[in-house]
Amino acid sequence: MNRRTLWIPQLLRREHPHLPAFFPDFDALPEAAPCPADALVAGEGQASFSEGPWAAPGFHDARRAVGLVVPGLPAPPQPLDARLDDAQRAALHATRFADPFRAVPAGLAETLDLLALWRATEAENRRIGAFLHMQGWKRAAIARAFGHDGGHAPFAETPAAALAQRDGAILAWAARLAPETERAAQVPVWRVEDGFIRSIGLGVNFAPAASLAVDPIGMHYDATRPSRLERMLAETEFTPTLLARAAALRAEIARRNITKYNVGGAAPPLPPTPGRRRILVVGQVEDDASIKHGAGAVRTNLGLLQAVRAAAPGAFIIWKPHPDVQTGYRPGYLPARQAAQLADLVLPQGDIRPLFAQLDELHTMTSLAGFEALLRGLSVTCWGRPFYAGWGLTEDKEACERRTRRLSLDELVAASLILYPRYQDPVTGLPCAPELLLERLSDPALWPPLPPARRGYVMWWKLQGKLLLALRHWGVIRR
Repeated sequence: MNRRTLWIPQLLRREHPHLPAFFPDFDALPEAAPCPADALVAGEGQASFSEGPWAAPGFHDARRAVGLVVPGLPAPPQPLDARLDDAQRAALHATRFADPFRAVPAGLAETLDLLALWRATEAENRRIGAFLHMQGWKRAAIARAFGHDGGHAPFAETPAAALAQRDGAILAWAARLAPETERAAQVPVWRVEDGFIRSIGLGVNFAPAASLAVDPIGMHYDATRPSRLERMLAETEFTPTLLARAAALRAEIARRNITKYNVGGAAPPLPPTPGRRRILVVGQVEDDASIKHGAGAVRTNLGLLQAVRAAAPGAFIIWKPHPDVQTGYRPGYLPARQAAQLADLVLPQGDIRPLFAQLDELHTMTSLAGFEALLRGLSVTCWGRPFYAGWGLTEDKEACERRTRRLSLDELVAASLILYPRYQDPVTGLPCAPELLLERLSDPALWPPLPPARRGYVMWWKLQGKLLLALRHWGVIRR
């Protein structure tokens, strides 16, 4: 039997770029092809369709359908699901589903999971009354991530403007939020920060974040107070299904070698070190919020390196500074000649990912690199109180009295990477699952490039950063 052809009008192609995935039994004609007389025309006649009870919410300017009711066409059998309402049951026999991210046919269960995620996210977004302390270059992404069918909340230019509104919560960039603003607020204040699997490229170089952590209680990096993540870790009853998903996610992160920034760059193989433990010591930005609110007695990069050398005098120590510090713009610079007095090897550039497979241990104050090392089965020592410390998975030099529960690694992963953050597909701009983001991170070509004006600015920014780094190196600028 010959397959029929499907012709899609230009307007529908723009509105539904994944439309051919709803019609896998038809051959979709190329975009510029004329419409043959015997073609099935999407949106007309027999192929007229609507989203019906499967209507997917929009997120400001991002929207894609997941289920189309197409009367008159044979629909593949779909298993019933207890989550279906009466309208969905009635439409199921004529409904076709498609994955809006991968442009392939989809099943009922995965479609309902995605609709549930989208509808819950959009409902939460509608509770936001104003954005506060959002940098200009982040605003388009914030508007999409926290938007809804009606648009998005306004960006307040001052704390006073945000405090004046009474229509919903204030969503503030956590590191910029002042305590006095929180105290003065008559509405809920939610904090937002980058998630733990963020992007290809550094935020300091204007790479947009594909994951965000929203916290109405505290913030995951602030060990001085509880946070939503800490409560999840302390109280969640993790189901076998969730733990199996966490184990698979952890394995996929290790297989794809995913980290927070995925900046790339070669890293040399470590030299043979017979009889000596290999310890990676990772530097941090010294004015980072996680240092301010999570560090203990050790609070500087030099102090960390000194403490590790004193604790492990016979170990082979590798020092790796933070990539944001190496741009020249953030404090915490430790000259290589000074680091070399304590470390056996200094790696100021290059990717951290190839190093994980060559190490025995990692030491940090509060860096996310410690969490990434845990995911790969390494021993981790924390000289501060990051979110992953205190649960029995790390050697802790600082106590956090609130954290008394003992967790498995997959319980930590389930809360930290599945339940806590939001994920945003860099291709469609829509909320997605962490598993999809791992796929996107494996293909840098899928990530939208910076606009030309911003690319030019980044070139100037990097050149100026090199000058700042040189001034720090020669002691003209301290730290």
